[in-house]
Amino acid sequence: MRPLLACTSDGKEHSIREVLEQLAIQFSLTDAELKQLLPSGNQEVFLNRVAWAKSHLKMAGLLEFPKRGTFKITEQGLRVLAEYPEKVDLKILRLQPGYLEARGGTKKDSDSKEFVADACESETETPEERIETAFLALRRSLGSEILSKLQKSSPSFFENLVVELLVAMGYGGTRKDAGQAIGRSGDEGIDGIIKEDRLGLDTIYIQAKRWLQTVGRPEIQKFAGALQGFRAKKGIFITTSDFSREATEYASRIGIVLIDGEMLWNLMIDFGIGVSKTASYEIKKIDNDYFDEEGS
Repeated sequence: MRPLLACTSDGKEHSIREVLEQLAIQFSLTDAELKQLLPSGNQEVFLNRVAWAKSHLKMAGLLEFPKRGTFKITEQGLRVLAEYPEKVDLKILRLQPGYLEARGGTKKDSDSKEFVADACESETETPEERIETAFLALRRSLGSEILSKLQKSSPSFFENLVVELLVAMGYGGTRKDAGQAIGRSGDEGIDGIIKEDRLGLDTIYIQAKRWLQTVGRPEIQKFAGALQGFRAKKGIFITTSDFSREATEYASRIGIVLIDGEMLWNLMIDFGIGVSKTASYEIKKIDNDYFDEEGS
């Protein structure tokens, strides 16, 4: 927050683009760091953190917005810069008149332990980052449960689930068409067969392993041999565990697609296989066009 405030210490109006450029230079950020996205992929981490710092500084009365798209430091902001030469954080903002009320609290909240804890929240993550971190933790926990269930399931259940997932992803036409293709389950190293598209222009052969141990290159070679026996060009090897480096390198050379346990549960969650929705949260942001009086 202090570096952002210091960028406006000349008292002039500044655009967010100017400040972003100054901060990027000050922190020697690389192109890769500037392009780093939040887990959701919706926004750059750097832009998100600057936006939240700007928002808190405004609530504390240290920045003001004389017109749309620009902001400048206030007299109070200059005083804070002089008083705190090392760092400006949430604890310091909490001391500024009106900050608690701007955050939705009251004067009475200043003595509340709960509000103190809220005011001393993480200095290294924005609210969006904390939400997404929690979301990813819940997702990974769900993924672990999915793998546990799969590893205890029967071979036929797992093979059918794999085909159902591929159908949900757009392969195989209808579930009925794909189901008819499972008749060769276990035949010469092939656990399932599915059309690549609705017209059946090509066929994908599937190997599905409910394993706990790492799948090595020999297993991929056996699958490749089975594909040759069917004169097949495309194959997918799916496991609930993972693949060795040698297996991955070999599969990439011969065109076999590998799906390990982590990719499998991610796909199942994304395409709604074996999971159900319990809750959803919609996050909104201010519509600046609505409040632009000059344009109305």
